[in-house]
Amino acid sequence: MGTASVPAVDKIFGPGNRYVTAAKQLAAQRGVAIDIPAGPSEVLVIADASANPAFVAADLLSQAEHGPDSQVVLLTDSEEMLTGVLAELARQLPLLPRAEIARQALAESRAVLLPDVATMLEFSNQYAPEHLILAVSAPDNIANMVYNAGSVFMGHLTPEAVGDYASGTNHTLPTGGYARAYSGVSLDSFYKKITFQQLAPAGLLALAPVVEAMAEAEGLRAHAQAVALRREALATLTI
Repeated sequence: MGTASVPAVDKIFGPGNRYVTAAKQLAAQRGVAIDIPAGPSEVLVIADASANPAFVAADLLSQAEHGPDSQVVLLTDSEEMLTGVLAELARQLPLLPRAEIARQALAESRAVLLPDVATMLEFSNQYAPEHLILAVSAPDNIANMVYNAGSVFMGHLTPEAVGDYASGTNHTLPTGGYARAYSGVSLDSFYKKITFQQLAPAGLLALAPVVEAMAEAEGLRAHAQAVALRREALATLTI
């Protein structure tokens, strides 16, 4: 919006909590472009039998500690992994300074046992998580099956926390299922594009019947006339 010392802007991007998101949406109503609607932080972890339960639990807790409304989901095809992660959550949670906040988030979170990786990926693509961790033995083999996610963390040594602080990818990401329609902020977000067109005489004559017919069908006579006058002038060679 601008102040006495800060000029108004055309676009405003960046992460924030629910209040930041609400402010950005209000700014958008006044013509300021924003990046994406962003809600509470979320993570979905796909873990196969090769995963380390302690690592997976730590990744879940790293999102749960953001706030009581954070969304945390575990998908696994291993009952042993599911049991191990739940045990690790119980062990690690009391050690956190923000344990009470994380506990509230976990109370609304889910751990789901599914039959295979393909089913887990189908679930994930429908959920469209902000952060997707592929805690599997061969993440490269399934990465091309991910088509709805904000940012993907591949393998057992790539926690979501590195994306927050150090791995280099932009971390303003779509939440709440918006990854089905939006990408995270990138260089493309800062570009706007302008189209240009210029007709040669042959081009105008070729397009004129189409434009005139469509304009007349919509009752927009001035549109048709703008083309017809030029077409007639070309026919008499006065332009």
